[in-house]
Amino acid sequence: MTIKVGDKIPSATLYVMGQDGPQAVTTDELFGGKKVVVFALPGAFTPTCSAKHLPGFVEKAEEFKAKGVDSLVCLSVNDAFVMGAWGKDQKVGDKVQMVADGSGQLTEAMGLTFDLTERGLGKRSQRYAMLVDDGVVKVLNLEAPGAFEVSSADAMLKAV
Repeated sequence: MTIKVGDKIPSATLYVMGQDGPQAVTTDELFGGKKVVVFALPGAFTPTCSAKHLPGFVEKAEEFKAKGVDSLVCLSVNDAFVMGAWGKDQKVGDKVQMVADGSGQLTEAMGLTFDLTERGLGKRSQRYAMLVDDGVVKVLNLEAPGAFEVSSADAMLKAV
């Protein structure tokens, strides 16, 4: 069952790259008491994700902040090492938190997996963006397979 507007984000442990290696972060820590825009994508270093999706949020980070968004979270079913390296490559700095759902625990709990096993990529996340307020989904913009329209930074700025 796919998560929907009004649902609480499921509890899960995710990872971010810290100075001493991967560090655990819970969904309660990421979303509790905050207004967060989370955008998820099939994979780090992939064409649309690297050329359009992540850069749009990095570019517009100040606009989100001006609208009362506490943080931007980039989520992918990749490990923390990959997400950390991708963040450095994309020069995200502190504008976007690069969060790894390495085992797909959260993605699966939300019903947002995308099976690319036949292409050698395994189970990944669907492309989407959502506004989460104190752990509750307020907006969910889920892309059609292969599309990049409703989950962009510009689309989410209009929805916030």
